[in-house]
Amino acid sequence: MEIAVLALGCFWGPEIKFSKIEGIIKTEVGYCGGKNPITTYREVCTGNTNHAEVVKLEFDEKIITYEKILNTFFQIHDPTTLNSQGPDFGTQYRSEIFYLNDKQKLVAEKVLKEIDKKLSGKVVTKISLLKNYCPAEEYHQKYLEKK
Repeated sequence: MEIAVLALGCFWGPEIKFSKIEGIIKTEVGYCGGKNPITTYREVCTGNTNHAEVVKLEFDEKIITYEKILNTFFQIHDPTTLNSQGPDFGTQYRSEIFYLNDKQKLVAEKVLKEIDKKLSGKVVTKISLLKNYCPAEEYHQKYLEKK
């Protein structure tokens, strides 16, 4: 199995869309790219952690390729809006591909270049090495238990 981690606005809608695709074995929502390895929803919403809301996908590369997942990523959100998707605004709603290895980085750069050409150079999606991923539900629960 392979892993893909993608930021494309609020994570709930994209998680549902990706979960219905053949070859996606498991989905999980979380936060990635921020300063700290652990964060909470409330902290992320301040805009001070630099985390993005993400969907983590476990997929079977024999059924669906990373490239196909990235093409779907670009189809189900607007990669031309900076730090926003629909009614949601803030750095946590940015468009970003978090790669886990050099192979993923190369595929992401290729796909982004193709999409950016189709969209006349307006794509603002970032490509970054996976950093400080934490699942949302686990940390939401820990946060609620402390209250």
